[in-house]
Amino acid sequence: MIILGIDPGYAIVGWGVIRYESNRFQVIDYGAITTEAGTPFVERLSSIYNGLNDIFERYKPEAMAIEKLFYNTNAKTVIDVAQARGVTVLAAHQNNAKIFEYTPLQVKQSVVGYGRAEKKQVQEMVRVILRLEKIPKPDDTADALAMAVCHAHSSGSVMGRLNNLK
Repeated sequence: MIILGIDPGYAIVGWGVIRYESNRFQVIDYGAITTEAGTPFVERLSSIYNGLNDIFERYKPEAMAIEKLFYNTNAKTVIDVAQARGVTVLAAHQNNAKIFEYTPLQVKQSVVGYGRAEKKQVQEMVRVILRLEKIPKPDDTADALAMAVCHAHSSGSVMGRLNNLK
């Protein structure tokens, strides 16, 4: 199964594509879609959407795992991230990928074995699990790969079925 992990944002969208077969991981590619501050917001959303469509076209993932949105203290930020997340979900849907969402706690539990793990612990485990020489940068990319690993671990479980975005 080819899985696209996404760490949503409007300045940086981290993404990572992995293959998971017979309990083995293979990193296919990873990176970040970036948009510049000061660019009209709708253009930033368009850049994200177009970048994601390129990724879907190039790698043809069967599933996309994305972080479940949670509210933080800045309402404007959460609204902007929600809009970026919306174009991400739309791109996945239009490219026939199944969409799954996971909370940060679920990702940490799946990748590290502890739901309250620190960000650096998650990044190091991503490096180890995927047999990478170093932790992917920017952090958003490592987070996206963690999302993909979480889905790989969860895909055959009840958690994977429950997290299917319908």
